Amino acid sequence: MSTSDAVPAPADTVHVEPSLDLGGAMDRRGFAWAVFEWARNPYYILIVIYLFPVYFGGVIGQDLIASGALEGLDPDSIQKAANAEGQAKIASIVKTAGFVAALTAPFLGAALDKGGRRKPLLAVFLGVLAIMSFMLWFAKADGSGLSIAQTMGVLVIAAVAYTYSEVTHNSMLNVNGRAASLPAISGLGLALGNLAGALLLAFIVFAFAMPALIQWPFETPLFGIDVEAGEHYRLAGPLCAVWLVLFSIYFFMRSEDGGTRGASWVKAGKSGARSLLNTFLKARDNINILKYLGARMLYADGMQALLALGGVYIGLYLQWNLVELAAYAILASIFAFGGGIVGGWLDGLVGPKRALMIEILGMIATLTFQLSITPDAVLFGLFPGFTIWDGPIFNTLSDVVYLCTAAFIAVTATASISSSRSMLVHLAPAQRVGEFFGLYAIAGTVTVWLGPLLVELFTQWSGDQRIGMSAIGLLFILGLIVLTTVHSPHYPAVDED
Repeated sequence: MSTSDAVPAPADTVHVEPSLDLGGAMDRRGFAWAVFEWARNPYYILIVIYLFPVYFGGVIGQDLIASGALEGLDPDSIQKAANAEGQAKIASIVKTAGFVAALTAPFLGAALDKGGRRKPLLAVFLGVLAIMSFMLWFAKADGSGLSIAQTMGVLVIAAVAYTYSEVTHNSMLNVNGRAASLPAISGLGLALGNLAGALLLAFIVFAFAMPALIQWPFETPLFGIDVEAGEHYRLAGPLCAVWLVLFSIYFFMRSEDGGTRGASWVKAGKSGARSLLNTFLKARDNINILKYLGARMLYADGMQALLALGGVYIGLYLQWNLVELAAYAILASIFAFGGGIVGGWLDGLVGPKRALMIEILGMIATLTFQLSITPDAVLFGLFPGFTIWDGPIFNTLSDVVYLCTAAFIAVTATASISSSRSMLVHLAPAQRVGEFFGLYAIAGTVTVWLGPLLVELFTQWSGDQRIGMSAIGLLFILGLIVLTTVHSPHYPAVDED
């Protein structure tokens, strides 16, 4: 998610390898920018995607059952309705947070171009995110801590703070590396973020879930954590909060700020709002980048919904336990590490537009295959399922096949994020980086409520989780169609060299 100015030489004629010298991915500035995602992204992986939503979706479903609203239904129908309610409510959280961010993030981004130092502002956003993340420890299943409504509020506030931190951090990309190295720096950040998420997931599995399941590698969960009460799920919140605070220090110490010392944020806000309004009033002059942002609004909607709701879907629909969910997440995070690198490499090979098209097609194919899997069959019933072994995890054909899809969705989704950032670098004017990153954020955050809204509506309409998730495919297809109309130069003109 970044931007740059003049249109450079035609794309497909020259190829420059990402630089590892001054301004490259391993330079002090570029590496510090990437380390930020090592610090922050585990929150998204553990709290937004894999662990906490599955726990909280189950709590919501059990609350519905306890209310007596499902009395008279058979047990299978009760569980199906409870799962659908949990998925719909989680989608509602993501939708609400995305709607708030979509209305405000572009103005933040426009102000960043003309405002003061960015790091203090970013520290505020991270502070709010860390506090909200820590509070999830009190989201107890028995209702003695935060209520369901209060927990939903905490998650909404955290998601908005996460988006604001994303806009601010991304607006600093082009001041922390050379133009030719920006895809590599962006990809490194995503790779490190996913690796950090995998490490925290592995810790939770081996310290708590595995001891409770098979008394290995410890006889009982560490620190007296009560797995039956879901404490290992809730502990993910405080863990992510501490991790965020600890590892963001390096970023604040070593990265470039890019803001103007002493500039007025009030004046920057007014000036930025005028600039943002002017962008739309002169849409013809900015038609290419606006078409790209429109395409991103659609395909990123689908991607964010797929990532944010995928864990809830498999946790409730396939009835996976935490060890199975964590194994899926760790496998996905490992391949996502490679996906960040693949995204930067593919950008340099074929250009960001073609790279994005390849990655979106990959996500469409993977989603279609995932939805063909049921607890009893694979590929829409073509291959009946069967029990592979009597162990505690992944004991059916459906479980194993779905586990394998983690590699494909992780690589394509992560690579698409890296390519999306690179695409914006190629298209946007250098002097308006923050503004277009704000618009880039709205393109992503509009997705964050539109995608989950469609999933919520399709799930509630059909009462079926698979039909609800199928709505995501529509957004991928529409985004791909719009993307084909965008003209993209191959190299950014961020450097003033």
